[in-house]
Amino acid sequence: MKWTVHQLHQFHQFHHKEIVIDEYVDVSDLKEIDKLIRDISPVHVQGRADIGSTKFTFHLQVSGTMVLPCSRTLVDVSYPFSIETTETFFMNDYDVVSTDEDTHLVKDETVDLLPIIKELILLEIPLQIFAEEETVQDGAPQSGEGWEVIKEERWEAMAEEQAKQKIDPRLAALAKFFDKDKKE
Repeated sequence: MKWTVHQLHQFHQFHHKEIVIDEYVDVSDLKEIDKLIRDISPVHVQGRADIGSTKFTFHLQVSGTMVLPCSRTLVDVSYPFSIETTETFFMNDYDVVSTDEDTHLVKDETVDLLPIIKELILLEIPLQIFAEEETVQDGAPQSGEGWEVIKEERWEAMAEEQAKQKIDPRLAALAKFFDKDKKE
């Protein structure tokens, strides 16, 4: 996923067509960067590169699967991802038309896609992810002495039931106040 500017220009000069990319890349070092990633498969990078005299444009599809902890139970959850991106590398900073975040300057006469791919994968990590009901049994306990995890539907039913129960006499006047608002 790394080419020199000379290699890219040579390929374009002799083949007069775009470069086709179809590689599997090892990004397992992302587990050290973000501790949420428990495991990650080799990432499949597909796409093409358009070669110009002062810019190189890569149209990429990045896909793979990472293992993350369930937000509720901490069991392993497989999270497949698929990212489409277009990254443009410019030879000179005065050629850059916009300051778009998908544009880069060529450094040291080398185009390296791997750091960009890693950054895109890190941005794909969801804020919350939940395991399927079947796998929850393997994780954190769902009940204990005086408590249990309940589903949202059951929570709403319990709240309605408690609202119908007798009102504390100390708050009876307050309940009448709210009833008066409902009538209006």
